[in-house]
Amino acid sequence: MSQVAVASERQRRTIDRSAVLKAGAADPAWLRTRREDAWDTYTATPMPSTRSEEWRYTDVARMLPLEELTLARGDDPEAPYGGALPEGLRRAMEQDRDSAGRIVDVDGSIIAVELDETLAARGVVLSSLREAARNGGGEIEALLATEAVPASDGKFPALNAALWSDGVFLRIPRGVRLERPIRLSRWVSRPGTATFTRVLIVAEELSQVSFVDEILSPDFEVATLVNTAVEIFARGAARVQYVSLQRMGRGACYLANQRTLAERDSTLDTLNVALGGSLGRVDLNARLVGPGANSDMLGLYFGDTDQHFDFNTSQDHVAPHAHSDLLYKGALDGSAKGIFRGIIRVHEGAQGTDAYQTNRNLILSEQAVATSLPNLEIGADDVRCSHGATVGQLDPEALFYLMSRGLKRGQAERLVVMGFLGEVMSRLPMGGVVEKVTDAIESKLGYV
Repeated sequence: MSQVAVASERQRRTIDRSAVLKAGAADPAWLRTRREDAWDTYTATPMPSTRSEEWRYTDVARMLPLEELTLARGDDPEAPYGGALPEGLRRAMEQDRDSAGRIVDVDGSIIAVELDETLAARGVVLSSLREAARNGGGEIEALLATEAVPASDGKFPALNAALWSDGVFLRIPRGVRLERPIRLSRWVSRPGTATFTRVLIVAEELSQVSFVDEILSPDFEVATLVNTAVEIFARGAARVQYVSLQRMGRGACYLANQRTLAERDSTLDTLNVALGGSLGRVDLNARLVGPGANSDMLGLYFGDTDQHFDFNTSQDHVAPHAHSDLLYKGALDGSAKGIFRGIIRVHEGAQGTDAYQTNRNLILSEQAVATSLPNLEIGADDVRCSHGATVGQLDPEALFYLMSRGLKRGQAERLVVMGFLGEVMSRLPMGGVVEKVTDAIESKLGYV
């Protein structure tokens, strides 16, 4: 490609207001207006800096040169993968167990949707979010980027609301229970680009669903951004499990804003697994808005070389007699950095709240750094809340014991690390996820 062509392509893909107009060209009027308002919010909102408590340990402006990125448009007519699945994505999908449905996203564009026919006949909807929004539906207009992850949530939520190219819409009707998971398989291939996607899940009363969101990429020589927003609504007595499995290559920057709303007597559990990428930042807010709501928030991360993982979590107890339990565990090797910042907020009137928060870190090298900042903010007087954090190294006595039984040091370290992290996986043993996580960690430890 000539220099003139490269310049023309870059100009066409520049992240600016013209990109908002292109993104919304085929949208209904309400969505075009929402995109333009979000762009105004984005331009008026300063870039997060280390002067802010929530970004104190992640200098995103330095680590992510946003002005150098071009927009990876998800609706390009020419697919860069030539119509065939990328090899890395295909291998990952082959490792999955049975599913009730699958949706495939390549470079921000939905290229395939599959759903069990019997579930579709019962009213389950699994579709491209872009197509669902463009084909009408007051439910999407009411929920998309409004109550859960609105543009007002910050710089990157606003940018996502303005520029998202595609995503997933999943709706489970009242009383429908899915015994097998729905799987989203995502692949990013274009270096130096920014991809914006969204996930909107609505589980109606007495329904049940598990959703596995896996994202992969090759290694990149330049910074490459994926920014995603996840909005999950669990109506009365619904049961929802959401799993995010991030296994991107080096050079990838993954920024996710996840919001879950659990209504009366519902259960809404999440698991965030961070293994890949150079920069990973997850902002997770669980809101318990109905009495009897429950949310287990699980996290697992393994960093090596110079990987940087940042988790910013909040448990918002709005309604009385609700329960939440957070457990995030990480192992750090090389010069990796892990940051956990969590807060339990008990709102006024949320009596009978039962909330817990635990972060534990295992340091495997002298250069690795773990920072843990758990917090409580209590606005009611009849509550049970606790929080705690630990940062430690491999137990020399445990290693000695294992080695005295004939194991080599590397084998002993593997057992200790897998035992340390295994507690998280055992609490949400999603089919296929445990095996993928185990293989990836063993690879980082040098055993495969």
